[in-house]
Amino acid sequence: MIGTQHEYICNWLFCCSWNRNGRKLLSTATDNTVSVWDVETGECDKTFRFPSPVIKAQFHPRDSTKFLVCPMKHATVLMTIDGQHQQVPLDEENDVNVVASFDRRGRNIYTGNSKGTMLVFDTETMTVVASFKVTTGTSNTTAIKSVEFARRGDCFLVNSADRVIRVYESGEVLACGKNGEPEPIQKLQDLVNKSLWKKCCFSGDGEYVAAGSARQHSLYIWEKSIGNLVKILHGTKGEMLLDLVWHPVRPIIASISNGIVSVWAQNQVENWSAFAPDFKELDENVEYEEHESEFDIEDEDKEVEETKCPEEEDVEVDVTSVDVVPAFLSSDEEGDDPKVLLYLPVSPDMDELEEGYNADQEEAVAESVEKKRSSSSKDSSPPKKKKQQAVIDVELPNAPTDETHPLLCVKKPADRQQHRRSNSSRSKSSHRTSHGRSDSKSRHRGEKASRGHDSSRSTDATHKENAAGEAGWGLKLGWGLSPWKLVLNQVRNRGNC
Repeated sequence: MIGTQHEYICNWLFCCSWNRNGRKLLSTATDNTVSVWDVETGECDKTFRFPSPVIKAQFHPRDSTKFLVCPMKHATVLMTIDGQHQQVPLDEENDVNVVASFDRRGRNIYTGNSKGTMLVFDTETMTVVASFKVTTGTSNTTAIKSVEFARRGDCFLVNSADRVIRVYESGEVLACGKNGEPEPIQKLQDLVNKSLWKKCCFSGDGEYVAAGSARQHSLYIWEKSIGNLVKILHGTKGEMLLDLVWHPVRPIIASISNGIVSVWAQNQVENWSAFAPDFKELDENVEYEEHESEFDIEDEDKEVEETKCPEEEDVEVDVTSVDVVPAFLSSDEEGDDPKVLLYLPVSPDMDELEEGYNADQEEAVAESVEKKRSSSSKDSSPPKKKKQQAVIDVELPNAPTDETHPLLCVKKPADRQQHRRSNSSRSKSSHRTSHGRSDSKSRHRGEKASRGHDSSRSTDATHKENAAGEAGWGLKLGWGLSPWKLVLNQVRNRGNC
């Protein structure tokens, strides 16, 4: 649905968030914009432009008129659909690298900074309710990369730069208050490879934790209650993981890398005994002896006549009311939203006509439909197109305006190697030139001639290297390429990011 909006063809959508009833979708793009979409119509309701790149956006779990925005190198902003915004206070004015997230019910906002400080703010009053520091084995603190909450239960994950994922309980954190020292329930890490974690999340029931490595396409799954590593899933070699998410109900994980979405699931074994308890699987054919009165309407060999059960009265079956499925609820005791969007309206398409369909009847129906359309088009005016919504600019004080989104500044491995080679060759040529100049002071005129020869040779090498460097940048930017090759080059760059 989002692909039908032409204004986002040239910009990447990288973060999405659903509201509670599933009728609105919040998305962020690399052009510093945050948009609110109508899922049923596929149209954009509101678009907000920020001065700096947006790293994350999240709908309020209960109130669909509020959402949280995390700009790059700026304090977290609590936005409303009307365009009003409020900044979440910082622990230190100089530390602007902040990540934030709503809790499961949206009552509090949890923020973490690069100094390892976690702050819990009340969503309504923006006052600090609790705070603590994430420390390593010693008293040193570590930067916080992300905060993720479970759909069920009161646990949340803290992904830090020390390669450890900590599991906390929000009830214990709130009970400790300000400057508390809550102990994590579990500390999850890769003891062998010491991997950094790109993304982590809970399973649908909150009993398992999945994390993706930042070095390669590998997924690690732990059991939350014990903390043991259950499974390691390896993707294609050479791919870098970008994001992962767990299915809210089923044991299915989706991960994305290089523009390809991989779906991880378990092979389902067919168990026919679940449908028929008397069913038995046979390794080979067995001869079956049929009884004489097995298929008779009345069993003549039956000696004792079974007592007839009283006839059951007709029972009314309710087919209109829908029972709530507990697995789809994000809370343990709350009911489902009455305005929840469960299905999208679609019109069926007839690919092939059924046998016995009358072609003459079809032509008559088509002629009558065309007549009705022509008469209605004469009487009624053409439908009005929906006006494009204006972009609302959000003004943030002291926000950096010259920052580039992380997805746009990612270099390919080939570009990195070429950049390193050009730097090394340039350093070698400059070393040769300086070495020739130092030797010229202590040598005679004949050596000066040789020095001039060396300097001219080094100068030629420098020109060649500069030309090669310009050619490399030309390939990266698409200079000197045909339009089709330029388009393919852009598509490859997007896929690698």
